[in-house]
Amino acid sequence: MASFLLKKRRIGILTSGGDCPGLNATIRGVVKACYQLMGEENIEIVGISDGFYGLIRNHCTLMKPTDFYGILTRGGTILGSRRTPYKKMQIVENDNIDKVKQMKETYREWNLDCLLTLGGNGTHKTANLLSEEGLNIIGLPKTIDNDIWGTSVTFGFHTAVDIGTDVIDRIHTTAHSHSRIMVVEIMGNKAGWLTLYTGIAGGADIILIPEIPFNMDCVIKAIQNRADSGKHFSILAVAEGALDITEAGMKKKERLQKRTEAGEVTITSRVAKQVQEATGYETRAVVPGHMLRGGSPSAYDRVLSTKFGARAATLIQKDKFGYTVALSGDEITENHLSDVAMKTKFVAPEGKEVVTARNIGISFGDK
Repeated sequence: MASFLLKKRRIGILTSGGDCPGLNATIRGVVKACYQLMGEENIEIVGISDGFYGLIRNHCTLMKPTDFYGILTRGGTILGSRRTPYKKMQIVENDNIDKVKQMKETYREWNLDCLLTLGGNGTHKTANLLSEEGLNIIGLPKTIDNDIWGTSVTFGFHTAVDIGTDVIDRIHTTAHSHSRIMVVEIMGNKAGWLTLYTGIAGGADIILIPEIPFNMDCVIKAIQNRADSGKHFSILAVAEGALDITEAGMKKKERLQKRTEAGEVTITSRVAKQVQEATGYETRAVVPGHMLRGGSPSAYDRVLSTKFGARAATLIQKDKFGYTVALSGDEITENHLSDVAMKTKFVAPEGKEVVTARNIGISFGDK
C-alpha cells in the first residue's frame, strides 16, 4: 500500500463552456481530496486556462496549493473558460491547427497522468473524443441546464434555480402592484429543466419549455381564465429555447430565418407582444440572462461539488479513467464517458415534475 501511495501524479484540470457556480468548489474538492488521499507531496496540479482552447494552445501553469485557498465560495472559475464547439474539434480551420493533435501534444508535453474536464454536453463530447484517442480523462458534470445524461443533477443547477426563483419572486410584487402580465425569460436553449424548476418554485402561472411546444391561443386562454376569476396579473416563465407548435415542425435554420424576418430578438419578446395585443393587458418581458450563471454557489452546490470532486480523486487514485462522475439518487457514482457523450437529458412531457405542475394548475400552453 505504501508504494501505491507514493506514486506521483500530475493532474491537469480545465473548465470549458459556459461558467456556472460550483466550478471552483469542484476544483477545490478534487485538489483537497487528492492531497488527502495520496499526499500533497505526491500530487502536482496543472491548471489549463480557457478550457480546450488553452489545451490546444498550451496555456498551462503548474499550480501551488495556495492557489486553491478560499475558492469554495467563489463564483465563475479561477481557470477561465471558453466555448470550443465539439463539431469543430476535428476540423482544421484557417489557422491550420489540428486541434486534436495539439491537445494530445500538450497533454504529453506536460507529462500529465490524467486530465479532468469540468463542463457540460459539449465538453463531455470532446472529453470522450480525447479518451478514445488514448488520454486518461475524467469528466465532471457542470451546467445550469441540468441536461447531462446519467446524472440526477449537475452542479450549478440548483444555484441557478435559486437565482431564477428570486427573480420571479421580485417580479411577482411589481406584477401584482401594476396588474401586469410579466414574461420572464430563463436560460435553456434545448432543455427546459431550469425553467421548469424555477417556474414551479417561483409560482409561475404558465411555463413554456422546448420539450412541450405551445399554442399561443392556449397561452392567451390561460391568462384570460385567470383574469376572469379575479386574478389581475400573471407570471410566465419562458425558456429561451421554447417553441410554438408551428416552429416545432421546422428545422433550426428555417426557424431562425422566420424569426429574423419578423424582427424577433427572442421568443420572450414575441410572446409578450402577442399577449398584449390579444388581451389588451399591459405586458412586460424580463430577461435576467447571465445573472443566472453568476455569483457564489448555493450551500447545496457547494456540497455536491465537493462530493463530485472527492469522487474524481478516488478515480485518480485507482487509475480509473474514461468516466464522468454522477449523482444517482443519493449515491455519488460514475458513468462511462462513451455512454454520456452525444446524449442529452430532456424534460419528459409526462414526467413527474410536469405532472406536479399541471396538478396545481400551471399551464404549459399546450391545452
